[in-house]
Amino acid sequence: MWTLLRRISLTQWILIGMLVGTLIGWAAPDFAISLRPLSTTFLRMIKSIIVPIIFGTLVVGIAGHGDDMKRVGRLAFKSLVYFEIVTTLALFIGLLAVPLVRPGVGVELPPPAAGTPIPGGQQPTFSSVLEHIVPQSFFEAAVSNQVLQIVFFSVIFAVGLSQVRAKPKEAMLGFCEGLAETMFKFTAIVMKFAPIGIGAAIAVTVGHSGLDVLKNLGLLVLTLYAALVVFGLVVLLPVARLARVPLRAFLSAVKEPALIAFSTTSSEAALPKAMERMEAIGVPRRIVAFVMPTGYSFNLDGSTLYLAVASIFAAQAAGVHLTLGQQLLMMLTLMVTSKGVAAVPRASLVILAGTLTSFNLPLEAIAVILGVDELMDMARTTVNLIGNCLATVVMGRWEGEFDDKKAAAYAQEQPAAAA
Repeated sequence: MWTLLRRISLTQWILIGMLVGTLIGWAAPDFAISLRPLSTTFLRMIKSIIVPIIFGTLVVGIAGHGDDMKRVGRLAFKSLVYFEIVTTLALFIGLLAVPLVRPGVGVELPPPAAGTPIPGGQQPTFSSVLEHIVPQSFFEAAVSNQVLQIVFFSVIFAVGLSQVRAKPKEAMLGFCEGLAETMFKFTAIVMKFAPIGIGAAIAVTVGHSGLDVLKNLGLLVLTLYAALVVFGLVVLLPVARLARVPLRAFLSAVKEPALIAFSTTSSEAALPKAMERMEAIGVPRRIVAFVMPTGYSFNLDGSTLYLAVASIFAAQAAGVHLTLGQQLLMMLTLMVTSKGVAAVPRASLVILAGTLTSFNLPLEAIAVILGVDELMDMARTTVNLIGNCLATVVMGRWEGEFDDKKAAAYAQEQPAAAA
């Protein structure tokens, strides 16, 4: 019996945890809600990994290459160009999907229920996003898990360290390398708790909202899911083909992080495992350490597409016809403001509220969307994760540093591991 249990992979345990959590949430909702501390504990453990793993891997990846800062600048430029192209395509698909399906037509917007938490409509601007990149204090950014600020500080720190000579540099590089390796082992330990934490998260969701969360506003949810599938087939798959991404190894590597992202609705929860897996299939650590965290601020494909879908849905529900010019202006607005979406649950609702306010659309639409936002958040967060994993492989190939032998070896190991 013990041998049989040990043969079950982590992915299978996570799926079992999600199934058990769903059953508990349906059969005993009050008990399910009481399991929230288990899911919170798992998320807290995962979030405690974010800062040290990003700092350690980025510093070693940049400063460990000596004074060649041109490579860092080239990687940053290529990454930002790639992010902008892909997220723009995501916006177009989102803006085209809703007018075709028209899920908002016929929806009556009720007044918000008492106590319904509707986010404020403060619209992020380019200047506010730019100011947000630079931390006032490394420790303040670390406490609040501000990923982009940690990346900014780590890059500047690494550039400064690359100009240091002899023993001080060696000592600091040794510390950062040891820190990164230790945090990867830390991640492996924490992931043993994943089936319990993820199962509890699903139980809390179903226990709080009931199975009706799978029915309410079904057409809107199906529209988003269909648009995300189209985005994957029309954008991500061709990009993977053009970059000669080894799909078998990539899909094997991304399945567990994707399950974590789907069940927790948090890209941060899947970040450490995703970074480890992308390195395992042949992407150099310096590229993984830079592209993955940066992508969580600039390459949130699923959230960007969701914002477009939700904005047009709100206009349809309010009976407001947006001209082509207004829709293009909305797209340009979302292109800027979506870059400020944090990689945490529900942050997209704040950006959506700002967009609706800018175009004089009713915020009551958010009260309607909140009923199924959990289910939509699962899908968009998963696409965010897959998009960022793909971006690391594309950048590795673009830089000419992707290790095909390592990817082939990883793909061959998977059937044996599952056997």
